[in-house]
Amino acid sequence: MNTQLATEVHTRARRSARVYVLSLLGPITGACGIAWALLQPYRVTLLHPHGQGLWWLLVEPPVIAVLVGLLFHFLVVPGLVEDVEEHA
Repeated sequence: MNTQLATEVHTRARRSARVYVLSLLGPITGACGIAWALLQPYRVTLLHPHGQGLWWLLVEPPVIAVLVGLLFHFLVVPGLVEDVEEHA
């Protein structure tokens, strides 16, 4: 049995509840945006924009909620998790 591997596994700190909450904020926001689009399909005018341009399609509230969730998860969360683990 290699004790070095056992020591490395043992010394890895368990992630705190704060890290899990931070990691879930982005996906939860994106899932809420998708649920919003499914519950209020008239908010997303992808099928019949009635003369509206691309800009109108991009600024739909459910689409913005999904994009904010993705951006938060991939751009903000890694730095926050690093800071939380550093100061824990």
